[in-house]
Amino acid sequence: MAVRVLAESLLGYTDTPMLPSGKWHVHDPNRPKPAIVTPGERFSQGAPAPADAIVLFDGKDLSQWEGVHGPPQWNVHDGILEAKVHSGDIHTKETFGDCQIHVEFAEPGKDAPGDGNSGVFLQGIYELQIFDNEATTIYADGQCGALYGQSPCLVNACKKPGEWQSFDIAFEPARWNENHQLARPAMITVFQNGILIHYHQPLLGPTGHRILGKYTTELPATGPLELQEHGDPVRFRNIWIRRIHEEEKP
Repeated sequence: MAVRVLAESLLGYTDTPMLPSGKWHVHDPNRPKPAIVTPGERFSQGAPAPADAIVLFDGKDLSQWEGVHGPPQWNVHDGILEAKVHSGDIHTKETFGDCQIHVEFAEPGKDAPGDGNSGVFLQGIYELQIFDNEATTIYADGQCGALYGQSPCLVNACKKPGEWQSFDIAFEPARWNENHQLARPAMITVFQNGILIHYHQPLLGPTGHRILGKYTTELPATGPLELQEHGDPVRFRNIWIRRIHEEEKP
């Protein structure tokens, strides 16, 4: 979810809302970029689904998914799911609350046009960004692995465009009290290519472009996993999810 603005190659905005820290605007071009940390080589390999996981894509078909206008139009070939340009996002038929998610993805590569732009949306509303940082210099909260418009990664753990990468996500939805007031924001922990890039990070609210995320109304306890089609043929494979049942607290 990124848009080119400003002069020449500089991407970002300074006329957007200020984040809660009071230091940076949403999509601030001056916000420091995360330091680069090279992932270990073994994380280029796929991670088999655990026994209790729901396999959402195993390289065969899209039976677990729906498109925005009916059956999904994305391409399945050679065990890979590829976003079909201008066909729209896809989302799971099932909905999920507390969960563990594994997604493997690859941006198109240096010889392909575009920015490798896509995203993984938790509950269909919170975006974990996918982007080719090498193709376009983008603001820190829009780089690959960022919680779009909210939190940059702790470090930049990206592999080269065209190489397979992975997100391993632990997600907790927002909690609401008996008066339908926010009791706790949604929380997320993410490993990219085996490196921690978000640690129990609160989400300010549903993702938006050039806005400050906030909770304006009580949200459902569950929602679908959504993959974004943003004009680039980003590829996916080996997608699975585990429901987490929170223990009762004293």
